[in-house]
Amino acid sequence: MDLANLVAIDIHTHVWRSASRPPDETDLEHEKSMAQYFRHAPPHATVPQMAEYYRKLKMAFVVFSVDAEAGQGRRGVPNEEIAELAARHADVAIPFASIDPARGKMGVREARRLIEHFGVKGFKFHPSVQAFYPNDRKAYPLYEVIAEARLPALFHTGQTGVGAGTHAGGGIRLKYSRPMYLDDVAVDFPDMPIILAHPSFPWQEEALSIATHKPQVYIDLSGWSPKYFPPLLVRYANTLLKDKTLFGTDYPVISPERWLEEFAKIDIRPEARQLILKDNAVRLLRLGGP
Repeated sequence: MDLANLVAIDIHTHVWRSASRPPDETDLEHEKSMAQYFRHAPPHATVPQMAEYYRKLKMAFVVFSVDAEAGQGRRGVPNEEIAELAARHADVAIPFASIDPARGKMGVREARRLIEHFGVKGFKFHPSVQAFYPNDRKAYPLYEVIAEARLPALFHTGQTGVGAGTHAGGGIRLKYSRPMYLDDVAVDFPDMPIILAHPSFPWQEEALSIATHKPQVYIDLSGWSPKYFPPLLVRYANTLLKDKTLFGTDYPVISPERWLEEFAKIDIRPEARQLILKDNAVRLLRLGGP
């Protein structure tokens, strides 16, 4: 990865489709629901397509699916496929894995295998979709594997577009994604970097508090258009959290072009802008070396 020629690193993107198998009916229904909610459908849905797209933008991207089999009956794109395809496009693609803590000991074994044999660089959790509180002890054996490898764990926080507007919200319960539950995780796993994904509506102040208090906790700015960022979030990104705030789009629901265009219009200091767009991710992901 030629870091010097990258203008940004997108810490939060979703691959929507497998490059080796067609989507099933449940996949297509999920895609349609998300596209309607965010008013955007992905023109680049597989890892190779995303790599070509981000390469043209001179950006790298962290890519993952969400293990939603238990909660929603969706297969998603296999972790192994994401890792293998990212390795073929290692100049821009950085693979994260997703494992539902409900998988128990098998999930722990899978995490070790993905780290040791597939070179994943972090893990993505979606507490609302996976229906667990992040500080539930059932998830701790999985965190232990991640912490041992000193890899980051990225957690969805706040409201989600998944299930929004559908009958009963698709069965998704927002309570699981309250940031404060991650304060326990930060205390119990001080060597595991934690990323609080998205402006954490309606719990933004909780997220800012935890990230300010716990050294290894970061915030990503994905899933929202920057023009809608709360003023308090912008203030912290400019000051106390300028070294721990990360550029993320939540692609494909927001395109990097749109995100950057609107980010340029908000009051972010030049020194903070560079840290947010690239330098903080380089340090967090150890892209410049150990």
